[in-house]
Amino acid sequence: MTTAADPVAGYAGFAAALREAGVACDAHRVQAYLTAVAEIDVAEPTQLYWAGRLTLCSSPDDLPYYEEAFSQWFSIETNTPKRAASAAPKKARIAPLAAEGADAQGGEGSDQLKVAASAQEVLRHRDLAELTTAEREHLRELLATLKPALPRRPAARRTPARRGRLDPSRTLRAMLASGGEPLKLVHARRGSRPRRVVLLIDVSGSMSPYADALLRFAHVLTRAAPPSVEVFTLGTRLTRVSRQLRQRDPERAMLAAGSAVPDFAGGTRLGETLQAFLDRWGRRGVARRAVVTVFSDGWERGDTGLLGEQLAQLRRLAHAVFWVNPHAGRAGYAPVQSGIVAALPHIDRLLAGHSLATLERLLGEISDA
Repeated sequence: MTTAADPVAGYAGFAAALREAGVACDAHRVQAYLTAVAEIDVAEPTQLYWAGRLTLCSSPDDLPYYEEAFSQWFSIETNTPKRAASAAPKKARIAPLAAEGADAQGGEGSDQLKVAASAQEVLRHRDLAELTTAEREHLRELLATLKPALPRRPAARRTPARRGRLDPSRTLRAMLASGGEPLKLVHARRGSRPRRVVLLIDVSGSMSPYADALLRFAHVLTRAAPPSVEVFTLGTRLTRVSRQLRQRDPERAMLAAGSAVPDFAGGTRLGETLQAFLDRWGRRGVARRAVVTVFSDGWERGDTGLLGEQLAQLRRLAHAVFWVNPHAGRAGYAPVQSGIVAALPHIDRLLAGHSLATLERLLGEISDA
């Protein structure tokens, strides 16, 4: 690749090639690169190399991609020391899903984008329990891009509005400010406030293939509105993990939540853990007028009669109760598990939760509740 005909376009094209390779060089870095190139002797390969490396690379992980792109774009071999072979390469976004099992050398740029988009769409509908390690990494990145809209409920206070009931106090204050003349009539309407969302996640052995993705989903909701979201895990005991999931970094949050839950991949006592939730948290305000979502496959080792009683009490406290079963999205599924049979009379909706697409639909259900 030469840049003699149009040097600026050539350097800008080099920056675009770096972005395509995975280096996050934004418009500010490209502008700094072009400014640096204008101040150096571009006929000197070393100066040209370092001008780009210092302005376009933002982390050590970018260096292998930069060196390869520089040598290919400018047809120049650099004498810079190579990085250690043990250095971890930068994680790609979606392209490796398309490249698995395919020839990475062929195809145009537009075809690669189509394949990447297709792979992303396929991943959205894959069962979470059947994902490979690479697909789980991509799923975590896709979960982090979700923008949940939490439900709202009417508030006691009124807020100013163009139409609605006349607000006597604000109108009177406006009159006093204008010398006693009613120059402006102030209207008000009832305001709104976020409705609390409670997530109860089964982390027993039968739910272990889904537990990591569901906790990451809970982390996304918790970060969207930390004061309005409460998260508990259900197994042989009840564990509150809301505080751990309020950490900004998802990996730190998952590590803290994993350390706090002592019964991962253990048994299931849904009735007893729901009773503990209602006694310690639900009746004290956490479940009142809230949208409660239970994530479980319904396998109950305890008393199903107790589970039905606790769900009936929960339904009287909550605004809405959803039950998300990962198996409900499979063909031929029938709600015959003992826990599901006991829960059906006391829940608003039985939803699937086996894929990213079903979790996105769950966000819509929660927002519309």
